[in-house]
Amino acid sequence: MDRMKGKPFGLLSLDSKHYEEMLKDVVLRAPEEACGLLAGENKRVTLIVPVTNELHSPTRYRMDPIEQLKAFELFEDQDLEMLGIYHSHPNGPATPSRTDIDEAYYPDVVHLIWSPPSGNWTCRAFYIAEGKVSEALLDIN
Repeated sequence: MDRMKGKPFGLLSLDSKHYEEMLKDVVLRAPEEACGLLAGENKRVTLIVPVTNELHSPTRYRMDPIEQLKAFELFEDQDLEMLGIYHSHPNGPATPSRTDIDEAYYPDVVHLIWSPPSGNWTCRAFYIAEGKVSEALLDIN
């Protein structure tokens, strides 16, 4: 089993409705990068929270700090843990950019990256820690 900082890589599970929520958000916000947070328990997503990209950029994102704080408070109130961060690359590949790697401040979460490589949006998942990237698995049901 691959390990990074003692945390096993593995599977992030989410319902198709959560996958569709993220997809709707990235399509709606294009050509800007969309972004948001995923929360749940035991690597099972139960809540998606879209967050405004305060840069309004097609090549970078920065979550609105007030919305991000409200999401963290919501997670705490519902006794959920942050499991992931999603964002889109409207004009790029569904892989982490150098900026994504350099600004990955939460090494214990999965980073989901959305991209429309051939016109249809797809999503891939990664663990990013200490400048290293490893692909994670998504279980969508």
